[in-house]
Amino acid sequence: MSYLLLAVGLLVLLFGGKFLVDGASSIASRLGLSPGLIGLTIVAFGTSAPELLVSVTAALKGSSDIAIGNVVGSNISNITLVLGISVLIFPIYIEKSTLRLDYPFTLISSLLFFVFAFNGLISFVEGMVLLFCFVALNWYFFKTIERVEFSEADAEAMKKQPVWLAILQLAGGAAGLYFGSDLVVENGTQIAQALGISERIIGVTIIAIGTSLPELVTSVLAAIKKETALALGNILGSNIMNVFSIIGFTAVIKPIPVTPDFIYSDFIWMLGFTLLLFPFMRINYVISRVNGAVLLVGYGIYLYLLIA
Repeated sequence: MSYLLLAVGLLVLLFGGKFLVDGASSIASRLGLSPGLIGLTIVAFGTSAPELLVSVTAALKGSSDIAIGNVVGSNISNITLVLGISVLIFPIYIEKSTLRLDYPFTLISSLLFFVFAFNGLISFVEGMVLLFCFVALNWYFFKTIERVEFSEADAEAMKKQPVWLAILQLAGGAAGLYFGSDLVVENGTQIAQALGISERIIGVTIIAIGTSLPELVTSVLAAIKKETALALGNILGSNIMNVFSIIGFTAVIKPIPVTPDFIYSDFIWMLGFTLLLFPFMRINYVISRVNGAVLLVGYGIYLYLLIA
């Protein structure tokens, strides 16, 4: 029964995030906000909302391994599973701005995450530092980079949606995120206990992959459309915001204990895959299908060593 409820919780999270984005975007369009601003704020928040609610709920319930595992596992699966599948569909050609901005921020956020976790506790002050980085980075992107997630035509269509429907979507999405996160954490913990495995393993595998589904769907659709910059930007941006916003916000609410297994295993894999991205991107400015296969094999090896 716990497996079924976990699956239901993940589905509720996914649909909750979608309804939240749709409702909030419709209301924002009626208020005259630009597609670029909506994409940078509401859409970006909506795709990270499942991870955020799961980590906060887990921390408040004392399941810190799920809170940390959710983010570390999501960052690993984003680089290996999501990116690997995306480039198998269509190679990703690298823009120089990605190497100059997006990738360095991704690496810095991962290193900062590791440094803060190394003493076994991500404190309130460290959470505030991460949140400051989150606000500062979004302000910088807003001032310097136009990141439009949908067209003017889409924005006009949103304005035509009835206000009552937008409010219903907004409320339903928020409720879905709340109840979905509770189901995921509660049943993920029960499964770990029943199988005699750690919450850490459940967090970095089932829960992390489940909460990464929005990024997977977005990146795969972008790859099919050959919008390679969007696919890679979605993955790198998600990894940055997972650390700065989700870990930052969670640690501010309640400091997060970090077990040695994370520090000497999962964090090393996360940093290793992040560093591996640089030569893949820098050589000929393309992430090839061969590179994608290497990432997927690497993820398989990580899971095998984790579970074995």
